[in-house]
Amino acid sequence: MAFETILTTLEDGVLTVTLNRPDRLNAYTAKMGEELDDAFVMADEDDAVRVVIVTGAGRGFCAGADMSAGSDAFGGEGATLFGERGASERKRRGFTDAIYSCRKPSIAAINGGAVGVGITLTLPMDIRIASTSAKIGFVFARRGLVPEAGSAWFLPQLVGLPQALRWCYSGRVFGADEALAGGLVSEVTAPENLLPRAREIAREIADETAPVSIALTRAMLWRFAGDPDPSGALAVDGRLAMALGNTADVREGVSAFLEKRKPAFTGKVSTDMPKPWPWWE
Repeated sequence: MAFETILTTLEDGVLTVTLNRPDRLNAYTAKMGEELDDAFVMADEDDAVRVVIVTGAGRGFCAGADMSAGSDAFGGEGATLFGERGASERKRRGFTDAIYSCRKPSIAAINGGAVGVGITLTLPMDIRIASTSAKIGFVFARRGLVPEAGSAWFLPQLVGLPQALRWCYSGRVFGADEALAGGLVSEVTAPENLLPRAREIAREIADETAPVSIALTRAMLWRFAGDPDPSGALAVDGRLAMALGNTADVREGVSAFLEKRKPAFTGKVSTDMPKPWPWWE
């Protein structure tokens, strides 16, 4: 599929999605949202994709919403950001749900400015790393808006309520070191090392782990993290372990460990997800 606002490159199991409006510091538009939705749905359905990396072209990651149309961009007939979505062969879920529901892990490589929707679009991703040049801000209150893209749920899940309140109440822009200290990103690296480090993390996942196990683990961690007690997880994890126990992937994983070699897993997310997945339905 050809895209207008993003670039996609698949190499040895790693899909790199590059936000590609560098002349506007990759400012977000409704079209970009639609294309991110499409890219993550395709990643979810393609067994050749093991990990997704998202980064930005040029010196910015995503400068937030494209406000070149002024306040009309946010509402009314001229809305260019969050208004009616274009026609599609499938019913769009929105990029937040597409990222959250994707069975493949995702890594945000934040290479520059990431404010407003430019940072909230990374919150449903699993790993965030940033370059030393990254500037981040949950700036909504300074624009008369509210946190969007589900970030009022995602951000407290990731950094805790007190830190989420502090960042959202101030609306200020802060650097990568503060993002690291607050738990928003897991690593900060020099700009030239950012993508190589993201690929290194992706390769470890792609080379050492079973696709079906990762898909199930991702769903379990995200969906049970907010539960008040472990009863929901306990009701599911034993059943999943039993379902997986006699599969070729488990036999291969054990053999590879005993033989001190890399595993060669054959299970496919498209065909081999065991019951009770999806348990939440």
